[in-house]
Amino acid sequence: MIHEELQHLEKLVSQVEKKLNQLEQDNHALKEEVFVLRNKLEEKERMLEDFKNQIKIAKLVNSLPVEDAESAELREKINNYIKEIDNIIAYLSE
Repeated sequence: MIHEELQHLEKLVSQVEKKLNQLEQDNHALKEEVFVLRNKLEEKERMLEDFKNQIKIAKLVNSLPVEDAESAELREKINNYIKEIDNIIAYLSE
């Protein structure tokens, strides 16, 4: 009788150990997933800030007076710089 109870307890201990190992693996996988998702979120937030800055710059460019050729030329140069910055950001995001 005691022998049977001891075997039963050993079986339960074995099951608990397996479950504990599985839970530890799941915990580790979830921690890795959280880390990856946080990094992605930070990257998206940086991209959003870049986009907000682009909008601010575009508004600034559009507010420049268009009275003379130098202003129009300056506006075109700034727009080209913005496009180049967009291309660089897109390249670095890959």
